[in-house]
Amino acid sequence: MKILKPLFESNRLWAAQIKEENPHFFEQLATQQAPEYLWIGCSDSRVPSNQIIGLMPGEVFVHRNIANMVVHSDINCLSVIQYAVEVLKVKHIMVVGHYGCGGVRASMDADSGRIGLIDHWLDHLRVINKRHSEELNQLDDEAQFNRLCELNVIEQVANVVDSTIIQHAWKRGQNISVHGWIYSIENGLLNDLDVTVDRNTALSND
Repeated sequence: MKILKPLFESNRLWAAQIKEENPHFFEQLATQQAPEYLWIGCSDSRVPSNQIIGLMPGEVFVHRNIANMVVHSDINCLSVIQYAVEVLKVKHIMVVGHYGCGGVRASMDADSGRIGLIDHWLDHLRVINKRHSEELNQLDDEAQFNRLCELNVIEQVANVVDSTIIQHAWKRGQNISVHGWIYSIENGLLNDLDVTVDRNTALSND
C-alpha cells in the first residue's frame, strides 16, 4: 500500500546509516544474539526500549504487553523469561513501567466501559489498587495515578522473582538481578525504584 511506502523508505535510510557507521553490523548481528538484558515493558508506542537506554539491536531482549505485567498464567511472558534466562543467559531483567500508563488509568476508572479481553487483563491491576488502597486514598488523583504506576512495577518485580524460572536459575548459581524502573514520558528519563533483587539478596532472605 502506498500509505505504508514511507515506512520502507525510512527502513532503508536507517539500514544505510547503520552500515555506514559499521559496515559489518548486520553480518555480525545475523550470526548470534547475546544480550545481557531482558526488558519487560509496556506496549505503549511512546516507550521504545532500545532507544531509551541507547542500545543497538541485539543488545536487549524485549517483551512488551499492556501495563508491563508478569502474570503467572501468561505463557507468552513466561516463555520469554525462560528463553532469556536459560538460553540467552541474561544477567539483568528490568521491569519498566511508565507514568501516564493507559492500562493503569483504565484500571482506576470505575466508569470505563467493558472492552473485552483487556478488561480481564486489567483485573490484575485492580487487585494491586485494592491491596494498596489505604496508601493511595491519602493522595490526590494525579498522585494516586503515578503511585499506582510505581506499585505495579514493584508487584511485577515480585512476580518475576517468585517465578520458578528465576528460583531455579538462582539455585543453579546463575547470577541474575531483577530491577524495577519507571520512565517519564514528559522528560525521557528513567528512574530506579530501588527494588532490585539478586541471587545474594534472595539467599539471605531464605
